[in-house]
Amino acid sequence: MSDGMSPRRLVVVFESPTAEAMLRLGIDAGFQTVLVEPDESRLQGTPRAHGDRVVHDLAAAGLDESTDVVLSDHHRAEIGVLLQEALAAPTRWIGILGKPTIEGPHVGMLRELGVPDDQIARVHRPIGLNIGARTPAEIAIATLAGLIADRNDRPGGFSF
Repeated sequence: MSDGMSPRRLVVVFESPTAEAMLRLGIDAGFQTVLVEPDESRLQGTPRAHGDRVVHDLAAAGLDESTDVVLSDHHRAEIGVLLQEALAAPTRWIGILGKPTIEGPHVGMLRELGVPDDQIARVHRPIGLNIGARTPAEIAIATLAGLIADRNDRPGGFSF
């Protein structure tokens, strides 16, 4: 759990409509937000009207024990290497978007890199609250709500 003194940081990896919504809403939810996009050509001058930072690698994102990392695309070739790096850092929480009914491609990628199963298990998938989210904004809301519930040691449901 956060000590309340460290800034809450949300690092979203890979430019996508869901990433944009997470970054925008994350600021209002009290996160310092950072977009990591290794491929500069994918940014295409995307406006950063809400003040979030854009960097091109995880090292520049400043991962620490107050950082939540979310990969917003489960089809990118860089997933394994980026997750391996996130797992090696003292991150608070790591997750990747994806359908809960199939094993995520990140599992095989991490195994190929020699990452032990106990470390692979630290990568949450699916992520967010089960609210039937379909649109990028709904997925972002579900993800942020799940992160906040986890950070506050709450179940994230209707039980109080």
